Amino acid sequence: MNYTKQARDFLEKTETELRVAFVRHGTHFVDDKETRDVYECLLIRGDRMFKFEFGNSIVASCKFRYGSLVANDMQTLSKMAKRHLAKGEVMENKSFAVPTAYDVLTCLQKHDVGTFKDFCSEFGYDEDSRKAEKIFHAVVVEYGNIQKIWSEEEIELLREIQ
Repeated sequence: MNYTKQARDFLEKTETELRVAFVRHGTHFVDDKETRDVYECLLIRGDRMFKFEFGNSIVASCKFRYGSLVANDMQTLSKMAKRHLAKGEVMENKSFAVPTAYDVLTCLQKHDVGTFKDFCSEFGYDEDSRKAEKIFHAVVVEYGNIQKIWSEEEIELLREIQ
């Protein structure tokens, strides 16, 4: 089955709208060594909403590059970079893509991770790590937001999007 269609069908079936808007190019995850495009995602279902940031894949980030400048449209690049476009010095990323519903939905937390001890054991974190504790709390909050938008039966359908 086409995974993108599967994600779109899920949103349609659950009458959920997904809005994706570019926010910045920079680091997203705590340990990011490279920069990526970061988007604000908004899931809307009736009067329920869940807003969160999504870090796109590094490969799909940045439509244009000129030296250390990166942008998703030519207007964002400086006038100097635009002059160099004619010389072929501005590189266009052929892999550039805005995140799809599939990209976003498959990255959501769809399972209860249990206690902090369970979480650390399951994902290989040290129980004495403040970083692990921060990640744990973020995952718990995300799953709680998912539960506010969709029923358990719908979350089961969400889990099937692969």
